[in-house]
Amino acid sequence: MGVRFVLNGRAVTANEPAHVTVLQWLRAQGLCGTKEGCAEGECGACAVAVLSSEPGEAGSHFEPVNSCLLPLGAVEGRELLTVEGIAESDGSLHPVQAAMVTAGGSQCGYCTPGFVVSLFCEYYRPGRTDFDPESISGNLCRCTGYRPIADVARALPLPAAADPRLVQLRTSAAALGRSESGTPQERFFRPVTLNEALALFEAHPTAQWLAGGTDLMVYANQRYQRFPALISVEALSELHELTVDARESALVLGAAVPLTRLERALSESEAGAGLLEQLLPLFSSRLIRNRATLGGNLGTASPIGDSAPALLALGAELELVSLRGTRRLPLADFFLDYRRTALEPGELIRAVRIARPLPAFQRFYKVSKRVLDDISTVAAGFALTLDEGGKVTRFGVGLGGVAATPLSAASLEQVALGRVWNEATLALLLAEAARLGTPQSDLRGSAAYRRAMLGKLIEKFFYESQSHAEAAE
Repeated sequence: MGVRFVLNGRAVTANEPAHVTVLQWLRAQGLCGTKEGCAEGECGACAVAVLSSEPGEAGSHFEPVNSCLLPLGAVEGRELLTVEGIAESDGSLHPVQAAMVTAGGSQCGYCTPGFVVSLFCEYYRPGRTDFDPESISGNLCRCTGYRPIADVARALPLPAAADPRLVQLRTSAAALGRSESGTPQERFFRPVTLNEALALFEAHPTAQWLAGGTDLMVYANQRYQRFPALISVEALSELHELTVDARESALVLGAAVPLTRLERALSESEAGAGLLEQLLPLFSSRLIRNRATLGGNLGTASPIGDSAPALLALGAELELVSLRGTRRLPLADFFLDYRRTALEPGELIRAVRIARPLPAFQRFYKVSKRVLDDISTVAAGFALTLDEGGKVTRFGVGLGGVAATPLSAASLEQVALGRVWNEATLALLLAEAARLGTPQSDLRGSAAYRRAMLGKLIEKFFYESQSHAEAAE
């Protein structure tokens, strides 16, 4: 009942309680090149490379992920590389490692292994023609050594056609199968069908659903939370539906689709989805998005979760499933209280649905101390459609950080509907916004600051939409 996987080219078997992460296990085995920095996925010092594949992909690709947030049970049947496994088979340095040495890309050295792993994955990125800054967006250097590291990233050569790892990527495909591991006190299950997953939950009613683990495992690491059982939804094909074609009546976003895959699909779609495309680059880092999912982000019900404001503004609907059947619920009715949702026992988010046509003008704004890889102080999604006379026919607003739950600002919509989109309407919206929510003071911002930011974001959206309307005339 152990976890079987391939580590640095060698088959291994391990068995630990469900809360144990890959990082903790690696370091216990003496593989200490993988560092523990923050234990919450913000620094990237613990990055490892995972062999992954997507539907329709010929072969596989390497993805960097935070091993501090990766449960050991989740790597059953996978292939992993740590920094110790990146060197060439003859013991010589990999081109990424050699470039880091030559450019002086290591300062104190603590963060260096994570950078090397992320750059290794970028080196083999399918279709790479230039440097993607996102490839190291989740790696923090505490010694301000970014310039030489960025120089290395920008100068990465393309791998040789005969590179054994490139050959491996072209010819292999990583598929997830059923697995069970852990201890009698803490078990880890990875079912492969939805019915199997729901039956498992019925048999283990105190179990916790697990998607990417990028939020849940923080509680295991920092609050020492323990789980009688984790049921992973990662291998459930029913939760991986992804429909972004403009010819369809709705966007259907599977609850277990990794955000990186969603981001790629939206960028390749002719139709696009403005709010979501604006949201995703601001959603933590690539290391997180390689594992995080919409279902997980919504299911945690955090009042500062990034996806909820954008989805609320778009009028999203959730498809919920259980052994009792399927039901649909507007996202606006999903959040009941702080970290509490309308999910019934044994119920699971299968997909997020967004009806077409989408609003004509959309914006997502995130107020945080850092532009990237940070937690929101306030976040807002806005979606607007005007008729030919300049009157509002649709106005969706979703807010985060101003109440105990993500907030659908229906009162703002009622104020705006039918009115000409002008400064008089803006004044009414600002007056209504001053009464919205119950912002709290904490380390990220005071209640007064949060309320002020809400007003400023409404103003920003108004003036940007005015410019958009004028440019369209």
